Amino acid sequence: MNKKHVVILGAGYAGLKTLRELQKGAKDVEITLVDRNNYHYEATDLHEVAAGTQPAEKITYNIMDVVNEKMTTFIQGTVKTIDAATQTVALEGGQTINYDYLVVSLGFESESFGIPGVQEHALQMVDVKTALNVYEHIQEQMRQYKATQNEEFLKIVVCGAGFTGIELLGSLFENKPKFAEIAGVSADQIQIYCVEAVTRLLPMFNEKLANYGVQLLKDSAIHLLLGKPIKEIKPGAVVYQDNEAGDLAELSAKTIIWTTGVSGSHVVGDSGFEARRGRVMVQPDLTDANHSNVYIIGDCSAVMDTETNRPYPTTAQIALKMGAHAAKNIQAQLKGEATKPFSFKSQGSVCSVGNTRALGIVGKTDIKGYPASFMKKIIMNKALFETGGTKEMMAKGRFDLYH
Repeated sequence: MNKKHVVILGAGYAGLKTLRELQKGAKDVEITLVDRNNYHYEATDLHEVAAGTQPAEKITYNIMDVVNEKMTTFIQGTVKTIDAATQTVALEGGQTINYDYLVVSLGFESESFGIPGVQEHALQMVDVKTALNVYEHIQEQMRQYKATQNEEFLKIVVCGAGFTGIELLGSLFENKPKFAEIAGVSADQIQIYCVEAVTRLLPMFNEKLANYGVQLLKDSAIHLLLGKPIKEIKPGAVVYQDNEAGDLAELSAKTIIWTTGVSGSHVVGDSGFEARRGRVMVQPDLTDANHSNVYIIGDCSAVMDTETNRPYPTTAQIALKMGAHAAKNIQAQLKGEATKPFSFKSQGSVCSVGNTRALGIVGKTDIKGYPASFMKKIIMNKALFETGGTKEMMAKGRFDLYH
């Protein structure tokens, strides 16, 4: 009996969860995992690397640590296109992989929304390399200040106050003493700004809880420019709409970081799947509408929440659930059984504003302060366990629970 070949593209939360579940439960299959890196990284923790509050090694581990070589072949490579008609995947460099079942979990990319200058003049934070680049850039600006005494080098602008932007702001504030030491100034001379189009931050939380989060930022001396849509990024300046009349203003700084939005991988659209901003509206069982052997999950997937009639948000929590569900449905198909529709109920969400301050909701309960910080670290450890198992959780987990 010929073994069926399952190919998984991407070793993020969704891809690795699919791999681990298939390795545990699937019979008579061969698996190929493809990723451009030889390591997995915890994407939800990139802001800590960008701000320098955690080393890159803390949020990464070797993919081979979770690969069962009796079942799975790992290929380090970059996916170029998918041809669903011929059931092949083309990698950069010319290699082609045939599949019987395909799991597309290629993650996210930065989204500029067509705003001029974003790609050219703003720092991105979409993977470990770009996050490290942000941290190295900030340190260099501090050194430049010491040499020039130009205060523009002490200014940091974060574009966007979504979940990622707020967590980055918290970590940047936390590391101000380190930046100040490099620059030879006091910490309060490091100026951190945030420019955001909306006026109501953290809409996933009720207004009282969201206001608590905003107050944490204000207590951290973060300059919040809310209701200021960004119109352009220039070299060393953010141009934004300053009022309803449409007047423009500029905020100059030597460090400009873009966290305003993400899209799914461009590969899905380039490959002919019906995608909007890199996300494919999948069937209830997470397969592509035209290909029942192609699962699209994680940041590349849009699946409808029947209660809200809107797509579920793209979070690590839902990516892990999608990975587990895709693995179950593939196993059902291998047995000739029917697939089941995906369903998801959020267990809550916690936003950190530094290592010891946080806010969130768990179940139906609002939490803030130390309990929220404690829960955030539990969530991080759980995600590590689900993708990497006990070994990676013990090696990379957050166990400073009482700080």
